Amino acid sequence: MQKQKTIFLLSLLVAIFWNSTHLINVYKIAAIGALFEFLWLPMLILLFTMPVISFVLWRKVKFNFRSLLFYAHLISIVTVAQMMLSK
Repeated sequence: MQKQKTIFLLSLLVAIFWNSTHLINVYKIAAIGALFEFLWLPMLILLFTMPVISFVLWRKVKFNFRSLLFYAHLISIVTVAQMMLSK
């Protein structure tokens, strides 16, 4: 259960990170811009690995729709699709 919560929270964190970059100007405040520059590569790696990780772990719990892994997978897929379809 702890692994499911961690995967779910990481998926939320990645989604919030990438969606916030479209909503706010990260370079307006220097500290936020520096934090963004420091975190963009780990978040990019997580953006494309989280759907795979969540799917593999969701398969191990026999595709249980009540699992947090299902919701983590949905969040990850929507975030990847949103990133690929946005400007």
